[in-house]
Amino acid sequence: MLELQFVTSKLSFNKSDVELLDKEEFIAKLFPVVYILFDETAMCAYIGESTNAKARLTTHLSHIDKSKLKKAYIVSSPLFNKSAALDIESYLIQSMPSLGFNLLNGNAGIANHNYYQKDLYSTLFKNIWSELTFDNVEPKSLLEIKNSDIFKYSPYKTLTQDQFNSSIEILENITTKKKVTTFVNGLAGTGKTILAIYLIKILSDYRSYDNDEFTELDDSLQTAITKLKSNYPDSLSIGFVVPMTSLRNTLKSVFGKVHGLSKKMVIGPSDVVKQKYDLLIVDEAHRLTRRVSITNYRDFDNANKKLGLDNSGTQLDWILKSSKHQVLFYDSEQSIKPADVRKEDFDYIKTLSTSTEIQLVSQLRSKGGKDYISFVDELLNNRLPINHKKFSSTDYELVMFTSMDDMVEQLRKRESEHGLSRMMSGYSWKWVSRANENTPDTVIDGVGLTWNRVSKDWINSTTDATEMGCIHTVQGYDLNFAGVIFGEEITFDKKMKLITVNKEKYFDAKGKAAIRSPEELHNYIIKIYKTMMYRGIKGTYIYACDEGLRDYFSKTIMTKG
Repeated sequence: MLELQFVTSKLSFNKSDVELLDKEEFIAKLFPVVYILFDETAMCAYIGESTNAKARLTTHLSHIDKSKLKKAYIVSSPLFNKSAALDIESYLIQSMPSLGFNLLNGNAGIANHNYYQKDLYSTLFKNIWSELTFDNVEPKSLLEIKNSDIFKYSPYKTLTQDQFNSSIEILENITTKKKVTTFVNGLAGTGKTILAIYLIKILSDYRSYDNDEFTELDDSLQTAITKLKSNYPDSLSIGFVVPMTSLRNTLKSVFGKVHGLSKKMVIGPSDVVKQKYDLLIVDEAHRLTRRVSITNYRDFDNANKKLGLDNSGTQLDWILKSSKHQVLFYDSEQSIKPADVRKEDFDYIKTLSTSTEIQLVSQLRSKGGKDYISFVDELLNNRLPINHKKFSSTDYELVMFTSMDDMVEQLRKRESEHGLSRMMSGYSWKWVSRANENTPDTVIDGVGLTWNRVSKDWINSTTDATEMGCIHTVQGYDLNFAGVIFGEEITFDKKMKLITVNKEKYFDAKGKAAIRSPEELHNYIIKIYKTMMYRGIKGTYIYACDEGLRDYFSKTIMTKG
């Protein structure tokens, strides 16, 4: 069997043990091998692959940082080809940080391509992983690792072709001496955050690539890094701006665990006024705010004043004023509050000669792919044809429940099987449990439901299927299965055959502030539900409180109950 045909050898990482490597059968025959150099005390590691392991490890012994590592694992197999070895290397690079290891690896050479029997080598990796043990390090299953923040937001992710091409274009923009604003446009799930983190890691490491690693990079990446070294021989001052507090705290934690990155690199929009940056990368740029319905007008006004702006200045203006180059990851369809900087302000920046646009198109989150994303958009915007067939996918589970108890039980089942299965809802009920945690915020079909008990990192704070996250706690995060409750503020008018909203039953006070028209509120609420329905990787379960909305959904969504 393929999955049994491999050998893992553990040795001390020193000159004498490395000299003996050519006695290993597959190494002597110059088969590709994968290796892990590590130090369990310092919790530091380096992962590589080579067809000449002895020569490669001998080179590492003279490296200032790698030579300090104490032990090595060599993974070899008669089944390894170059593509398979690169894939196993990539799996290890993505998995090891979840054990607490800081990797000395750069992230520019991670491969992502198809080859013969690739799926079988993925199975092989599961068996390899089960054999690796490290002193005083608690083992973790691959499921635990894949659900961890350090894995989901790893800078070592393999990129799709459009992500990679985008990264080269962005790096080229940064190396120019002229000020450039780069917009990276992409719908939910197209990998905007992953690309942002990948870029920051490269821009933190570019001066440290040694000749051995550099020559293995793609030619276009070599050229970009060479230009960076020439134009920025010392370093780049970089800030990673994350407008949403919960996601910002999550990413700070991740950056604190990655070699070459630091928590200080992850900042809020108000932090950018403290210094000048060579580059500001803004994730979820559509959530930058203007001077509307905010908690601290005085600080907002002071930030504007410091930058020479009047009170009409926005956080987008702060970004532009505080940096030479900007990369804005943007999706207008995920702007879900009137306080967000308006689309027309972003559109104006796009018209300037100093601006350029890139489009991400590959769907990386939802297993339902572009078909699911388009279906949800058309469903919630009443654009589906009258005789549209029910959504069906072998890779994605979309179900509407008519019983809340059944939906809760299904989410609990998915949580036990896959983890990261959570309930969400529109802002249709007051937050009663905030004052009395024993009082549910709403009761549906006899099931008591409460709003999220914490506002920061809610996703990882609970597995309770009766605890509902709001849009502000889930935007920017991935779930395996998402439960979405369409609350009492959203209905379906059977006469007009349109989805409608009821302002009186929408309880996000800041979400209603500065609304200019009923149509504007309607658009924001639709965007909120779309964003929540895009959270699920493997599936989405929905429940509609309004009977008319249930009837409307039932025509194109499989129903249970």
